Amino acid sequence: MEGAHENPAESSSSVPRFEEPAGSAGAPEVLPPEESEGCARSLDAAPKKLCGYLSKFGGKGPIRGWKSRWFFYDEKKCHLYYSRTAQDANPLDSIDLSSAVFDCKADAEEGTFEIKTPSRIITLKECSCHHSTDEETEPRKAKEPQGLGPDPDSLLWPRAGDVSEASTKQVMVYWLQQLQMKRWEFHSSPPAPPAVPDAALAANGPTLRLELEQEEAELEDFLCPVRTPPGLVGVAAALQPVPAMPLALQNISLKHLGTEIQNTMYNIRGNRQAQGTGHGPPGEDPPLSVEPWRTEQPLPSDPGTPGKDPADSPKSTPKSSLTANLIQKAKRQNSTFPFFAEGFTRTRTAQEKVLALEQQVLMLTKELKSQKELVRILHKALEAAQQEKRASSAYLAAAEDKDRLELVRHKVRQIAELGRRVEALEQERESLLQTAGLREQQVQELRRHVQLLMDKNQAKQQVICKLSEKVTQDFTHPPIQPPGPPGAANRDFLSQQEKMEHLKDDMEAYRTQNRFLNSEIHQVTKIWRRVAEKERALLMKCAYLQAKNCQVESKYLAGLRRLQEALGGEATECSELLKQLIQEALQWEAGEASADGVELSPISEYDEYGFLTVPNYEMEDLKLLAKIQALEVHSHHLLAHEAVERPLRERWAALGDLAPSVELKQLLRAGVPREHRPRVWRWLIHLRVQHLRSPGRYQELLNRGQVREHPATRQIELDLNRTFPNNKHFTCPTSSFPDKLRRVLLAFSWQNPTIGYCQGLNRLAAIALLVLEEEESAFWCLVAIVETIMPADYYSKTLMSSQVDQRVLQDLLLEKLPRLMAHLGQHHVDLSFITFNWFLVVFADSLISNILLRVWDAFLYEGTKVVFRYALAIFKYNEEAILRLQDGLEIYQYLRFFTKTICNSQKLMNIAFNDMNPFPMKQLQQLRMAHRERLQAELHELEQLKAEYLETRNSQGPAVPEGCTSEDEGEGDA
Repeated sequence: MEGAHENPAESSSSVPRFEEPAGSAGAPEVLPPEESEGCARSLDAAPKKLCGYLSKFGGKGPIRGWKSRWFFYDEKKCHLYYSRTAQDANPLDSIDLSSAVFDCKADAEEGTFEIKTPSRIITLKECSCHHSTDEETEPRKAKEPQGLGPDPDSLLWPRAGDVSEASTKQVMVYWLQQLQMKRWEFHSSPPAPPAVPDAALAANGPTLRLELEQEEAELEDFLCPVRTPPGLVGVAAALQPVPAMPLALQNISLKHLGTEIQNTMYNIRGNRQAQGTGHGPPGEDPPLSVEPWRTEQPLPSDPGTPGKDPADSPKSTPKSSLTANLIQKAKRQNSTFPFFAEGFTRTRTAQEKVLALEQQVLMLTKELKSQKELVRILHKALEAAQQEKRASSAYLAAAEDKDRLELVRHKVRQIAELGRRVEALEQERESLLQTAGLREQQVQELRRHVQLLMDKNQAKQQVICKLSEKVTQDFTHPPIQPPGPPGAANRDFLSQQEKMEHLKDDMEAYRTQNRFLNSEIHQVTKIWRRVAEKERALLMKCAYLQAKNCQVESKYLAGLRRLQEALGGEATECSELLKQLIQEALQWEAGEASADGVELSPISEYDEYGFLTVPNYEMEDLKLLAKIQALEVHSHHLLAHEAVERPLRERWAALGDLAPSVELKQLLRAGVPREHRPRVWRWLIHLRVQHLRSPGRYQELLNRGQVREHPATRQIELDLNRTFPNNKHFTCPTSSFPDKLRRVLLAFSWQNPTIGYCQGLNRLAAIALLVLEEEESAFWCLVAIVETIMPADYYSKTLMSSQVDQRVLQDLLLEKLPRLMAHLGQHHVDLSFITFNWFLVVFADSLISNILLRVWDAFLYEGTKVVFRYALAIFKYNEEAILRLQDGLEIYQYLRFFTKTICNSQKLMNIAFNDMNPFPMKQLQQLRMAHRERLQAELHELEQLKAEYLETRNSQGPAVPEGCTSEDEGEGDA
């Protein structure tokens, strides 16, 4: 045990093929009892290397079974490599531990555990051949807590297999705990940048060490850390002989046959070099074999002659030369193991060196036998190939056709011979089929026999039940019996005690399994959370970069537009080039430009409600503005997704049953996520029309339309094709939305005969259909807007309330935006030409769907006050741009499309509900009342003027001026 500790100075060497990981498990260490109280374990006492022999279950067909493999951990890649022996130059394969989970099953074979990766499951267990036979005869100790020192008074005589089972369990738990820690270290360590200053690494060191200490403390709460199994893992395990297998070829990996051959050739070459150097002069040390990827240092020379070459030292006896050769050979083999430094055997005593060399000789002998078997197989294959080659060469080298014919006949004879062999094999197959038939009959016979045994067993069960009843009766009414022999009671007591011991062992196994699985779940959950945080950070970074890309593209398009305005209509070479650039910018899509599949600007052609992202305007200037707006809107959406959209979605998801409240009002103003919008709208509509709604009302109205045609049917049909030409649901010939819209409008015309149908109702119903998708829900939404939310006469023939709201808006603009109204008044601009349609269709034709539906969310709950708020906010949003225009015609042209410049829905909402305050409903009602009286007086005055004109016209009669003929006279002449 003392010799198992590794010299720190010697462990600093590394090999280029397998980098030496710092902090991996290594030499076994035994903690004294006074330093191992409880489950405490310091980081300094942790092993440095994780390696050792394990049995891996694998293979196919007859060679499927347990195979001994040497496992070693690579910290940089978080991979667990394995090879056939510790001396192999190349590993057979590796296991990625970064995404693996570990499991141990109490009902499986002792010491068996699993490593589960997304692609495969690896079953491992401790090699049974590594148990020391001397331990079997030593007294066994009573069970003690993990990590505590032994009790001198707790020594018992060993039960068969106790020592091996305890060692196997210790190795299994040790490997599982070490693999957990290595996985956590890999996920906890920050990604290594290309070049990190030493100061930064030094600063991150204490933090990482603190995290690892915390993780160890948390794992100790679940499962106490076990001691390093002596001689079974780390450096000491490399000195053990390779575990022997029943068959020489059973331990060879056919899946990695190329790697096996490379390792075999390397070992054979190393053995030949060692044998060649062993026949040199008696007093001369053998030369060292230098590999291309290994560096070896010669043995130290005599301390008394520091500058003398080993060849100049005095000659020794042949026995000392043989010992030196064996030591040199052992050293060369140790150097092939990638994770151990050279000169490892120098710290061991001479007796231990000889023992290690004898074990290595034994191991090499077995290895040579297996390699000879492999070479024999390869020789047979090579001989068959050479024979085929000779036959082909003879055929090609034949000078005459006669010789070639003889060769062909020879081949024909060989084919006939093979045919006879095939027939013999066919006969053998038939005999095997007959044997199989006989076996099947035997199986049937055995099944009948099993059925008979089952019947007997059932009969015995009945007998047992009767006997149990009798025993119960005997317990309740025990018969008086003479005392039995004392030996029987003792035997029953010992049998019960043995069963209890077995049950205790099972309980301890399940307790260990439960603790480990709890620690595994705890650590995997923490790793999953950390990976989710990293993924979220990467998604935020990606969204930020995409938003910046959209902003850059929109600025580019805006620059092209300004250049186009500056050049005007001049036909120059620059204007042609600018026009070409604008055409390319409008037609450019991110998917076409990214050849590597990375979408730089993932803006789809249609939005989530079917509206064209960039509508097909006839004017190129409007197309350019729509493209800029789409890019800006997408940019703002990406930037606000994590900060605004995600918390809003979480608040809506946490909201239970809907009820009128201040919180709901604030949520509706912020906007309803798409997945919740249909449910919320149905609830809002139900609040509005619950006193009007009756079951079957919608179907009754449809049936009435089928019996008699409504006068508004013709106008409805004309407006259907003009409803949202930029939405694929209303322009696609196979879409069902136009038919649904027709039925909804016809049903409403029968529902409200005073209005019937008014232009603009088609857009209101279309928006409701796009969100709710059901005809009846869209119909009641239209009823709620026209009959409960909007004032009366809003959609009548006179549009009285609509005109009143336009005058109210003028007063509010004068109050909230006096500078803007003074500027518009200076240039004699009448805003009602622009805003009248806003109020009539609730911005359906003016705002993009992303902003429009947020307006409707608040509009359905709060009413028309929301329309006034957003109308004022739109002018406030573009106030500075309008103030820069100094011509009435330019202002009118700008007002036609200035809603297309609104990109930031969050900013618009803040203006509407914050900057426009105070906005009391009482003031709005008073303004409406005052303007309604004025408008009614004006209309009454117009009616009087009209009546006076008609009266005057009628009093004058149909007089015809002189020299003019009436139409009747003209027709009579004709």
